[in-house]
Parts: sequence; C-alpha cells; structure tokens
Amino acid sequence: METSTSSGNPLQDLSDNLAAIVERVGQSVVAVHGRHRIPSSGVIWRHGVVVTAAHTLRRAEGIDVTLADGRTVPAVLAGRDTGTDVAVLKLDGVDLDPVESGDARSLKAGHFVLAVARGDGFGTSADFGVIGNAGGPWRTWRGGQLDAFVRLDGGLRPGFSGAALADVRGQVMGICTSALARGAGMVIPGVTVERVTEELLAKGRVSRGYLGIGTQQVNLSDAWVEKMSLSSNHGLLVNSLAPGGPAEQAGVLLGDVLIELDGKPCRDVDDVHTALGSGSIGQQLKIALIRGGERAECSVTVGERPQRDSCR
Repeated sequence: METSTSSGNPLQDLSDNLAAIVERVGQSVVAVHGRHRIPSSGVIWRHGVVVTAAHTLRRAEGIDVTLADGRTVPAVLAGRDTGTDVAVLKLDGVDLDPVESGDARSLKAGHFVLAVARGDGFGTSADFGVIGNAGGPWRTWRGGQLDAFVRLDGGLRPGFSGAALADVRGQVMGICTSALARGAGMVIPGVTVERVTEELLAKGRVSRGYLGIGTQQVNLSDAWVEKMSLSSNHGLLVNSLAPGGPAEQAGVLLGDVLIELDGKPCRDVDDVHTALGSGSIGQQLKIALIRGGERAECSVTVGERPQRDSCR
C-alpha cells in the first residue's frame, strides 16, 4: 500500500498511515441490513460477493447492503454456515474491488490491527487494538473448523461483527465476529472465509457429518476402565436422540456411554466432531459403547447434518 510522506513527526506519520488504511479498506466494507435496528458490517470478498458474520442475519430475504458511495442495493443470501459464522451474499450489478486479503496465521499476540466497519448513516468506522491471543487451527463450539485461533484484546462494538480486520500493511486478515467466544471479539481467518465462501457459493451449505445425538461428558469408574482396557476415564453419555436419526436407526439408546469411534477414544465433543468431517457422510462409523455395565458395539451410517439442527 502507499504510505503518506514523512512529516518528521512519528506519531503524525503513524496516525496518517492508519487513517489511509481505514480509508482504503473502507471502500470495500459495506453495511448489511439483515436484522432490526443496528446493521452489521460486511466485506466485499470477491467481485459481486460480500461476506459477513452469519449470526447477524435474522432473515433470509429482504437483505440490503449500503456501499461506500452511499448506495443501498439488494443482496441475495447464497448461504450461511453457523459452524464458522460465515454468511455469503451476492450482489447483482455491483462491481467494486474486493479487499486485499492476507494470512491470519501470521498474526501473533501483540500485533497491531484495525477493525474497519460501516454503520448506517455514519460512514466508515474504525477500532484500533492488538491481537490478544493467537494459535493454530481450532474447532468452534458450533462444530466449525477455523484455520487459526485469533482473539482480539477486547469485545466488539455494535455493528462490528462482519467488519474487516486489517493489519498495519492494510491487508485484511479476516472478518470479526462476537459469536464464537463470550466477551471477546474473534477473527474468522481469511483462509477460512475463502474455503467456506467457495462451498456456500457452490451448494448453499457446508456439509458436516451427523449422528443425531446429544451428549455430555461423564467420568468412567476405575473398574470400567480396567475391565474394558480403556485408554481414558472419560466418555460421552447419550442424553438425547434425534427421532429417525442415524444413531437411533443403528440402535443407540438413551443412557449409552460412547467410549470409542472407529477404534479411537471418544472422550469429549471434539472427538465426535473430528470423526464427523465432510468426508464421513455416507460412511460406516463403528461405535463402541457401555450399556448396562458391559461393552457393546454398533455401526452407524453417518448422515449429513441438518442446517438448523443442534444435535451432533
């Protein structure tokens, strides 16, 4: 990006450079009117394609976006993925330049960043801060896989979900969301946004495996661990079953305790999500469980997770 001419005052130069980043990135940031009252923000990710935070959309039709030049145009929802909190909107007849994306996996705790949002009637808004914590790939509590863990040093102001998160070079590292961690703003990495956008544009949804069960982690007695030669003293108690779901059809019962999935320990929900990647749909999954104090096994044909179902 171009930087301003040095004034001889380092603070003035920094201030001018930050303002230049906000102005440039802001040309590709829109206000998304998909809920009552305060709009969220969105980012022009490709020509004619806007990405935003899925949790901010309260309707599937009648969505409008306000562009940097003040025009408000209709948008069509191409799809949304609650697991990663990414939603994709298509704009007809709007050919504005997309943002220059970067790799959020390069961010480290302490890096300076800028959140660039757009409100209704107030133009571009910016928030300056630092990365609070950064790490490798992680799975959200909704089951989506993000390519990097990037937490901001504080929460997000109203309207900043869906905002562009830029580094000091002006590259957009991803989009902001308040839905993936309590009390903290998170960044959906650009690599994740691109991957999810590709799938949503192709088929309108992100496919994930589905067993149709609700579970809670339980401690296993030492006697059970020894009797069944288990590698962990944790399992998952089945406390709900989706009627007609894959698990129910395979004979899983309420009160069963899952201990293995395809020969691997089943200690927590992450182990279930790991076994239910998109490639698992239609495949046979061997389940080992404890029923009535005895080990039992069954095979489940993994289904595709319904888009609005809370069961795993």
